[in-house]
Amino acid sequence: MSAASPEKLLQVDNVSLSFGGVQALSEVSFDVHRHEILAIIGPNGAGKSSMLNVINGFYHPQRGSITYKGQTRKAMRPHLAARQGIARTFQNIALFKGMTALDNIMTGRNLKMKVGFLLQALHLGPARREEIEHRLHVERLIDFLEIEAIRKTPVGRLPYGMQKRVELCRALAMEPDLLLLDEPMAGMNVEEKEDMCRFILDVNDEFGTTIILIEHDMGVVMDISNRVVVLDYGCKIAEGTPDEVRANKQVIDAYLGVG
Repeated sequence: MSAASPEKLLQVDNVSLSFGGVQALSEVSFDVHRHEILAIIGPNGAGKSSMLNVINGFYHPQRGSITYKGQTRKAMRPHLAARQGIARTFQNIALFKGMTALDNIMTGRNLKMKVGFLLQALHLGPARREEIEHRLHVERLIDFLEIEAIRKTPVGRLPYGMQKRVELCRALAMEPDLLLLDEPMAGMNVEEKEDMCRFILDVNDEFGTTIILIEHDMGVVMDISNRVVVLDYGCKIAEGTPDEVRANKQVIDAYLGVG
């Protein structure tokens, strides 16, 4: 595959989504290439999170299609998205607050477990060996994201930035081919943002994971993304490299609120 024609992992074609009289997405199309970091940006209410929800099957569009790994569907199903290697973090942290960081991350291995429920419940033979194997994988991710010190801490007691890191670790435990990150830097201070940027780049580089990122911090977007898609009022108004998007007048007007 030449550099001029990178392999497509995901293709979004003319996707439209509405809720009653509210048009969340209107004829949106873009490609996502393997091993790239694609940022989706836009003002509040532009349709960014709705787009991620369409990709992982939480919302089903009225028009358009999604092609993932060569298979075209009008709508993705959440269980198929998970089984086919699409993992997700959320704008509002979705962790089990009373469980430890380690136990939360282990839930990301559920789809990888092959032993039946009865053996798991009894924790005998194959179930015990399988759990050890999955636990070793999770421990490597804990080391990778530098959260060893909080592995046995209930996540409800952790600072917000550290909870975000645990949620990222849980998503990585699924060994995704495509990772959807919905505002992973939200609510973080400068140091926490720098750490999260480093981890996202390392995940992309070391694991080869393709990443779609929603982020409001334009400094972060311009620093870590390969390409940028810009939405405004549910429509795609620009797509290109960070430098191309930064100089686009439509993008500037959208962020400044210019009619």
